[in-house]
Amino acid sequence: MQRLYRNCYAMDRKCYEEYGLTEDLLMEHAAEGMAQAIRERFAAGASILIAAGPGNNGADGITLARLLQGRYDVRLYLPLGAKSSMAKVQLERTRKVGVSESDAIGEADVVVDALFGAGLSRPLSEEIARTVEAMNALEGFKLACDIPTGLDESGWPSPTAFRAELTVTMGALKEALYLDAAKEYVGEIRCVDLGVERSLYEEESRSFLLEKEDFLPPLRARRPTAHKGSFGHAAVFCGEKPGAGIMAASAAARFGAGLTTLVVHEQVEAPPFLMRATTVPDKASAIAIGPGLGDFFETEMLESQVVDSSLPVVLDADALARPDLLEILHQQRRKIVLTPHPAEFTRLWKIVMKEELSVEEVQRERFELARRFSARFPHVVLLLKGANPILAHLGELYVNPLGSVALAKGGSGDVLSGLIVALLAQGYEALDAAIQGSLALALAVRRYEGTDYSMLPTDLIDNLKYLNNEE
Repeated sequence: MQRLYRNCYAMDRKCYEEYGLTEDLLMEHAAEGMAQAIRERFAAGASILIAAGPGNNGADGITLARLLQGRYDVRLYLPLGAKSSMAKVQLERTRKVGVSESDAIGEADVVVDALFGAGLSRPLSEEIARTVEAMNALEGFKLACDIPTGLDESGWPSPTAFRAELTVTMGALKEALYLDAAKEYVGEIRCVDLGVERSLYEEESRSFLLEKEDFLPPLRARRPTAHKGSFGHAAVFCGEKPGAGIMAASAAARFGAGLTTLVVHEQVEAPPFLMRATTVPDKASAIAIGPGLGDFFETEMLESQVVDSSLPVVLDADALARPDLLEILHQQRRKIVLTPHPAEFTRLWKIVMKEELSVEEVQRERFELARRFSARFPHVVLLLKGANPILAHLGELYVNPLGSVALAKGGSGDVLSGLIVALLAQGYEALDAAIQGSLALALAVRRYEGTDYSMLPTDLIDNLKYLNNEE
């Protein structure tokens, strides 16, 4: 797990004020980080095109040109000149070692974007937008300095942005790199140090990036003398669209729940390992409700079986649009996990926050909206689905960047609900259940050997059996 930050300005100042480092030194380390990434991938003699902007992001790119000169065929493109004091200093140094300056974009083995960095707060000019589009059209390997040009300080494209295969970011990881909208622009992300070890550079943070090493399979109490009752009893409501509830329950059974019961309104065809009942079993230890729910169940039944219960609960899909079920959010002693996708989040937000939101607003402001929701309901775990799901609890955010477009298919969210309720049934805390369920879903995708478009939710469930601590 790594820390995430909205920006790194305060940590840069700490380097100047506490460690006696200079802006020049930080710039040298930033450029060396990019140079190392290029040296790892390309032999001497490769052609390098560096498009550098007028400010300090451009100065990083200009410095990179100097570091690569002599080993590579380096061309420096300065569409707006060099305007910051550091850009001017670095350009003078770069000219002294003989770097060629170009007046146009052209093909190269490596195309480096150092036009504008994380501080971009306005749309790109028409000139720079055309430059970015021309760079995107080149065939060379594309590397972005700090953050791809065209992504604003939140990570939203403006709308044109550089499409990097590798983004080398400086000092610490920024939230903007993990906004859903940024995922198709940033490529692989590498963070490089700026003159001190990252542990000395970084400060405390309430945002975190999840990694595959954070996955811990559900191995609690797997003693030789354990029995099915040792691993909890998950109750999954199966409503108007029974396939959704069956997939959620199947995932729960596969992910370690000792017993799994479908709570049904009418008889349904289901795998033999799933029990069926018309009410929540007395010995159930967690509930999942929402996938395919519809309006099969009467309000009185849901109130007595779900709202008035104290059992840990996962609310998903249809449950997130029902004010009666959302009364659960006010139960501060209960383990509660919500798993909306962006459209469901808009409906949830309108009910509980009394504000209208569009899906675009949710996607543009994912981090801030998750923070606001957590401030209102700090005891609740929110898992806002997306390309990089965000989990919020007690004002802290956790981002899972490990998923794949293969999850963009109906039923993936139902599987996630099943994974989380399985862990709640086994006694996990709500945040742990949500984190581990989210990681398990993402890692199960990685186990799939077919094409992205061909994966089914049942493939995810099958792949759970392969997950272990070494994933």
